[in-house]
Amino acid sequence: MGQQNIVDQVRIAASQKVLFLPHAIRQMAHPERVITRSEVEGVIFGGTLIEDYPEDARGHSCLIGGHSTEGRFVHVVCSPKEGYLAVITAYLPDPQYWTTPLRRKS
Repeated sequence: MGQQNIVDQVRIAASQKVLFLPHAIRQMAHPERVITRSEVEGVIFGGTLIEDYPEDARGHSCLIGGHSTEGRFVHVVCSPKEGYLAVITAYLPDPQYWTTPLRRKS
């Protein structure tokens, strides 16, 4: 996908098509924390890169976080592919693992 930075690649791929992988659908569908497609897309197009995973076995992927259309902070792990964006998972950051929504606990 060229030498663009990962966030640019994510947004270009998402503008073509967004594919939610089964794990993402399961995580998004939990009744106590339902995350909608529009929330995920809002984070993809307006969020901040938190972590970059260039060596991921699923292909270059990254963690993007941002405030959703519902006002919650959502994390999205995704991987740009040729012609689409694969959303690997989406979740609400757990304070047990995150100091702030953008900073993982040491």
